[in-house]
Amino acid sequence: MRRTTLLTALAAGLAPALALTACGGSSGGGGASGEVVFWDTSGPNESPVFTKVAQDCAAKDGYQVKTETVAFDAALNNYKTAAQGGQGPDVFRAEVAWVPQLAKNGLVLDLTGTDLVKDTSDFLETPLGSTVYEGKTYGVPQVTDSLALFYNKKLLADAGVQPPKTWDELKSVAAKLGGEKAFFVNNDAYYALPFLYGAGGDLVDAEAKEIVVSSPENVKGLETAKGLVDAKAATTALDAGNSYSNMQAGFGSGEIAMVVNGPWSVPDYLKGAAFADESNLGIAPVPGVTEATAGLAPVGGHDYVVRQGAKAKDNALKLIACMSSAESQAKIATELGLLPTRKSAYEVAEVKANAVVAAFEPVVAQAHPRPWIPEGGQLFDPLKTAYADFLAGKKDAKSALDEVAKTYKDQILPEYTVG
Repeated sequence: MRRTTLLTALAAGLAPALALTACGGSSGGGGASGEVVFWDTSGPNESPVFTKVAQDCAAKDGYQVKTETVAFDAALNNYKTAAQGGQGPDVFRAEVAWVPQLAKNGLVLDLTGTDLVKDTSDFLETPLGSTVYEGKTYGVPQVTDSLALFYNKKLLADAGVQPPKTWDELKSVAAKLGGEKAFFVNNDAYYALPFLYGAGGDLVDAEAKEIVVSSPENVKGLETAKGLVDAKAATTALDAGNSYSNMQAGFGSGEIAMVVNGPWSVPDYLKGAAFADESNLGIAPVPGVTEATAGLAPVGGHDYVVRQGAKAKDNALKLIACMSSAESQAKIATELGLLPTRKSAYEVAEVKANAVVAAFEPVVAQAHPRPWIPEGGQLFDPLKTAYADFLAGKKDAKSALDEVAKTYKDQILPEYTVG
C-alpha cells in the first residue's frame, strides 16, 4: 500500500469507479439472508489470506461470507456513496483515519455495548484509539502499522556503520555510504510526520481545537529533513508525483542505503536485487532529533466496521469477533508480516519468528497517535504540497507551514484557532 496514493485520493475527493473482484462481484444491498458481505481493501499480496480467514470464520460459526476485494483508493468514497443509499457491505475494512468520519456521518454501527468491545484490554492502546469517536466505539482494530528505518545491512556493514539513532548521526556517517545515496527523503506528507513528531510538533491539538502545524517545533522538524538534503547526506525527488516510486526503486536496487517506510513495503523490497537474500533487509526505529525522540512515527492501520443498517448484523459481529481474534491475527501476521493489534498475538511462537513483525513490535509500541477527528484524512494534502515545495527550495519552512495552517483554518477546521 502506498500512503501517498491514499492521502491524495482522500484530499482530492476522488470517487473512481468501484473495482470489485473475487467471490461473486458487487453485493449491492447485501448478500443472501444471513450472508455477510465483507469489503476487503487490501492489496493482491494480502487479500487471499484475508479471504481465507473470513471463510474459515464463517464455516466455524455456520454462516456464509462473500469477500469482495475493493480498490483501496476508491474504497472510502464508494463505501460512503453505497451506505448513504442503504447499500454496500455488512463489514468494511476501513483505514484508521476513515472511522471518525464515517461515525460522524452515521454510516457505521455504534458497537458500544456489544460483545466486541466488552473487553478491549488485549488491544494495543494507540490503534484502539482510532476506533473511538465522541466516547463511543465504532470499530475493532484489524492491523496496525507505523514507519521505521529500512536499511541495507551489507552496505552499512561494509561502511562500518550502525543504523543511526538520530538525524545528526545519519548526517555524520553519510559520506561513508555514498553521500546523498545514504538516505532518501520521501517528500510526501505522511513521511514528514517523523520529523515533526521527533521535534515535538504535531498538526493539530484536537482536544484544545487548535491548529499547531506552523509551530516552531514543526519548523525545526522540516529544517532537519532539508538539512540532510542540503548536506548531501540524502536525496529527494524534485516533484511530488514520483517520490515514492523513486524511493522504492533506489532502495530495492541497492543504490540507496536507507529509507523510511512501513511494513506494507516489504514485499516490494524483497523483489529487488539488493534483497534477493531476505536477511539483508534491516529494520530499526526511525531516527529522532535526539535519541530520546527516536521512533516517534505515526500510527496507521485498519479497523473492521459494520455498516449502519447492515442486513446481516448479527453474523457481521461474529465475523469481526473471529477475524480480530488473537488466533486470526497471528495467522495474518505469520503469513503476511502485518502487525497484530492484540498484545497476545505477539506472544505466539510463529509470530515471534517473523522477522518483520519482530522488528516492528517495538516501533508500534511507541507509535505516535494521530488526531482521531473526522477531518483527519484531509490534513495531509496541504502539508504534502508545502513539504515538497520546501524540500525543493521554493519556500522556507515557516512560510510553507503558515500556508498550511491557513488552509486548515479556511477550508478544513474553521472552528479551530491557529496556535
